[in-house]
Amino acid sequence: MTTPARQRLLARCALAAFGAICIGWLARLDYPRKISTDVLDLIPASAQSPELGLIRSIAGDLQARVLLFSIRDPATPGVAPAGAARLLAAGLARSPAFAEATVLGEDDGTERLARELFERRLGLLLPSWLGVRSREFAATGMPDRDFSRWLARRSAADLQAFLSRPEAPVLQDLLPSDPILLLPGVMARAAAIAPPGSRAGGCALVWARISASPFAEDGQAPVFSAIERETARLRSASPGLEVRWTGVNRFAAASRAQIERELKLINLFSAGAVIAIGCLLVRRAWRMIHLAPVMLFSLLGAWTISTALFVRLHILVFVIGSLLAGVAVDYGFYIFMQPPLYPGEPYAERLRRLLKPLLASCLTTVIGFSLLLFSDLPLIRQVGLFVAAGLICALAAAVLYFAQLESPRLEARGAAREPRRPLGGPSRFAAGAILAAVVAAAAFGAWRLGWRDDVRELEIPSPQLQANDRDLRTLFGDTPGRSIYFTYGRDVAEARRHLDDFLGYEARVAPGAKSASLGLIFPTEEDWRAMPARLDRLSGFEADFRAALDQQGFIPAAFDPFFAAWRASLRPRMQGRYADIYGDVGRSLRGPLAELYNPAGSPSWFITIVDGAGAAAPPADLHTIAANQLETLDRLFVRYRWSALRLSLLGLGLVIASVLVIYPLRRGLRIALIPSGSCFLVLGFLGILGQPLNLFNLLGAFLGICLSHNYSIFSSESSAIGSAPPPPVRLSALCAAASFGVLACSRIPVVHSLGMTVSLIVLVALSVIELEWLFRSGRQTS
Repeated sequence: MTTPARQRLLARCALAAFGAICIGWLARLDYPRKISTDVLDLIPASAQSPELGLIRSIAGDLQARVLLFSIRDPATPGVAPAGAARLLAAGLARSPAFAEATVLGEDDGTERLARELFERRLGLLLPSWLGVRSREFAATGMPDRDFSRWLARRSAADLQAFLSRPEAPVLQDLLPSDPILLLPGVMARAAAIAPPGSRAGGCALVWARISASPFAEDGQAPVFSAIERETARLRSASPGLEVRWTGVNRFAAASRAQIERELKLINLFSAGAVIAIGCLLVRRAWRMIHLAPVMLFSLLGAWTISTALFVRLHILVFVIGSLLAGVAVDYGFYIFMQPPLYPGEPYAERLRRLLKPLLASCLTTVIGFSLLLFSDLPLIRQVGLFVAAGLICALAAAVLYFAQLESPRLEARGAAREPRRPLGGPSRFAAGAILAAVVAAAAFGAWRLGWRDDVRELEIPSPQLQANDRDLRTLFGDTPGRSIYFTYGRDVAEARRHLDDFLGYEARVAPGAKSASLGLIFPTEEDWRAMPARLDRLSGFEADFRAALDQQGFIPAAFDPFFAAWRASLRPRMQGRYADIYGDVGRSLRGPLAELYNPAGSPSWFITIVDGAGAAAPPADLHTIAANQLETLDRLFVRYRWSALRLSLLGLGLVIASVLVIYPLRRGLRIALIPSGSCFLVLGFLGILGQPLNLFNLLGAFLGICLSHNYSIFSSESSAIGSAPPPPVRLSALCAAASFGVLACSRIPVVHSLGMTVSLIVLVALSVIELEWLFRSGRQTS
């Protein structure tokens, strides 16, 4: 059997051209920017969900860039090394990799915010105070002319009551300028938002924000170098100094390194498993080296097409896609192991006899995975394209590669050997009873199936980093009893209204909890616009308030600074836009305080910190979400799981329909039932074992069905005549099972789920094909 020289030359030129195009494209890529490790890149940026958009903006643009440092000197326990913290913050701030760095309790902006509030107390805090008092007065039912006198008496009584509170001595100097308690009232509600002091647990705390995204190379290596340089400088002066830090970029770098190690190990062990199976089932196993180019061209094509069509891909696509080699090898096995009908049969004739099952198996799998391109989840779309493109490239590469060999032939061990003891009548009856019991058990297990979608399973566990992160965040005030909420709106005015609604809800459902928000220093748009009219009603307030203060035993003249400021507030009228008041204050904020609200963009949002209440999800009409973004993403993944299920069922329907179009009805049903039944049995027994399923079990089930369709198609001819399944079917199925079995050993939970599901379905499908042969051969002998 020979291949014409011209055919070999054309095949080699085609393969060389394809390889050059792929290598040229891949060589010019900027891989740190093209490949992401960010879990948020696994969810759609354009999802119709304000909550999701808020989570992406906060987690991606704000929280993700924050680094937290603690410095402790074991030589002086209980004494925070404040000097070392200042040196570290100053050194980090000088680095281009950092946007800012501050020592908490010293230069974190708290004092600056307090001065800003004091200087602008009447313009900023007075509208809200007047709004609250106006609504309280309206509830009394008194005539409008009594508002000034009522407000004066109420304010004087509140001042008298405040002087008996523990915090009064601290604010004693403010009272002559603020007897209506504008600033103390806000500070009491906003105390929880202040960063912890610089001596938490004997540690000095430094808060820093990096310049670049933590998931990009610029947000990792330069940042790590700057931290190492500054910590080395500190330890040169104090060798025993202990510096700990945490940040998203540290997790991202560890995750990338672990995934890269897994990619190498998975490919290595997968190749080893395929070689081991080949040595057991193939004569002259060294000739299996000819299958390596087919797998290489398949992966090259998948990488090239995926990176060309997607702006950014998640690294999990390549972890999952690396097992494409275990699938792509199938076409090489079928062509390489096809026996000639007669000595010297040309390659083209031998290929022509395989063309129908080759195209049918490739078509059904590609159709199924192409439907995943319509998924809402980016990862599912990317995996669908990667696998579909890789399989098309694998088939084309197999056809061309073996066309350029002089004599392409791989022989199986014992290919002509048939079983000596086919199943007889009693054995067949017992096997049938066992099969019926297995199916019944699987049906019971399928009824017990449970689902658990947890976005944390997308990440590689890093126990040491996670423990370090928990310890540091506790020092920075993130305790189990504290809940953080984000209240959002289309603009800042709407967000501020929703903030009032949420705080009212919290006061009703958790009256013992303490809530605080920087948004409370700003008035609502309604109170801001109503302030001029309310001040007009208070033209006599100064005289009324002086009289009320005198009745409470105060000396009214002591409050002349307030009355001078009050008279000044009556003269000017409102100018500018409502949103401008947020920008004016925002320019004075820095460090952690700058992250407590965002008045620009859509959505705008405010952070509320609640101590002493559980992080229960507020009703949707409050436009507030808990900062535990994982729960929100878990609900999102549930939605995408059902979307993926619908697409998978539609894809399965199209695969079955295409098989029924290509093959006669009876053979087509047999081809469709084997993979579907295998999937049913596997999922059923996972249900019996109490194994919860997730989105990636579903994806693995779909991939397992598509692979099993290949084996079912290629074994259909032998099944029709009652002969043994072709050796390439056994070899392909065992290689795929071994490859995905290696994937099942991954430390990434979702990758483990996918690999385990595919491997089990492939093994069950192969077992069904082998048992079918035993039943048929037993029936023929009986």
